[in-house]
Amino acid sequence: MYRIFLLIAAFTIICDYTRAEDTKPERSSFISYELFPDAKGEHINAHGAGMLQYGDIFYLYGEFRTRGAQAIGVSCYKSLDLYNWENIGLVLVNVDIAGHDIEKGCLFERPKVIYNVTTKKFVLWFHLELKGHGYAAARTAVAVSDSPEGPFEYIKSFRPTPEMWPMNYSQEFYRAYNENIDKTGIESVWSSDGFTGKYLERDLLEGQMSRDMTLFVDSNGRAFHIAASEENQTIHIRELTDDYLDFTGRFVRVLPGASNEAPAICKYNGMYYLISSGCTGWAPNPARSAVAPTIWGPWVSTGNPCRGVNPHNNMGPEKTWGGQSTYLQAIPGKDGCYLAMFDIWRPHDQKDSRYLWLPAYIKDGRLIVTWQDKWALDWFDDLLK
Repeated sequence: MYRIFLLIAAFTIICDYTRAEDTKPERSSFISYELFPDAKGEHINAHGAGMLQYGDIFYLYGEFRTRGAQAIGVSCYKSLDLYNWENIGLVLVNVDIAGHDIEKGCLFERPKVIYNVTTKKFVLWFHLELKGHGYAAARTAVAVSDSPEGPFEYIKSFRPTPEMWPMNYSQEFYRAYNENIDKTGIESVWSSDGFTGKYLERDLLEGQMSRDMTLFVDSNGRAFHIAASEENQTIHIRELTDDYLDFTGRFVRVLPGASNEAPAICKYNGMYYLISSGCTGWAPNPARSAVAPTIWGPWVSTGNPCRGVNPHNNMGPEKTWGGQSTYLQAIPGKDGCYLAMFDIWRPHDQKDSRYLWLPAYIKDGRLIVTWQDKWALDWFDDLLK
């Protein structure tokens, strides 16, 4: 009898220990620069991420990266408070089909998901590079699901808007191209800002390049695809069709020739705010920002939005604390306040790349992002008084 009692006691202790091991303490703040564990204690694997709020739940979608630099699919996590995240798993993954757009060896980057209230579909767009093509394909790709937790059904990849010109492109150059007249003198105007129009002309028939990207749904339900194009020289903003699965053909060039990538966008009091990065590969550089009265522009640069210094690497705004922008998530109930999401890339071990989630807000018509070592959403409360 005594032995049975000991066995029961030992079993109870083991079960209690196992439950304690499985139950990780909940987070109540963001801690910058450190590992960001999910509910099971594993570092979140969602790089170049975007976020979707659906009801009371936040969904995080990002690149699922292996120990090397390869992203093999799109991961999904969910949270009720933005601090604590449950791993849902891969919602889209590469396939074992030779010649398929997303065959193993392709590259998934910057996945973003939006919800279409009319079709009741969740729509995923991402930057796709085909297997064996390096970064030459520069395609955008789309998939769709009935659930925010997937799985997503892959539809297609392509270069956007072939045989179409931007709405704000030089009408003089447009006429010269179509009437096959001498462009001398016209190109020299473009070269004054380091851009001649040659990439637009080169890619006119095939469609324009689409690399680092994000999505934005306006208050009227119109959705837009924002991506680095023209060999990363210029950002393109494109309107999506009503079902969010294609492009209407309406698009504009933003900050031509300024070499921007990693775009993120938000809207406050009728104004549109953009944050982006320069083009220096995996190495950090100063963030940029811009503002416009409409999604179509005109977009005006407003300089580096970052404030403060990261004490872990002594980097400040001149290196964006070692990070690169990926998304701006509006904070519910805190008007004009955002969670600014950045990646600290680790090229030799991308799975271990870290995250900076920092407070951002609009002040005097500018987007401001400030460094905080450890902070919670009530940080905004004093700001809003």
